[in-house]
Amino acid sequence: MAPGGKPPGFFLDGKMWHELLIALALVMVIEGIIPFLSPRLMRRMLLTAAEMDDRSLRMGGLIAMVLGVITLYLVN
Repeated sequence: MAPGGKPPGFFLDGKMWHELLIALALVMVIEGIIPFLSPRLMRRMLLTAAEMDDRSLRMGGLIAMVLGVITLYLVN
């Protein structure tokens, strides 16, 4: 029990920050895989993305966010 007789909450006991930092660390690891394994591929992907129109980039971002939310829902 936390002071005042209340059970520690997700925000109060630091669990949220711990989980958030784990998530950010995993994002950094995943984002670093392609540049580490194949810098040339990373350059080509960035050049391709730079040539894409805004609508295509937004759709790709939207699809990634929706897939992420679905994955979070299924995992939890």
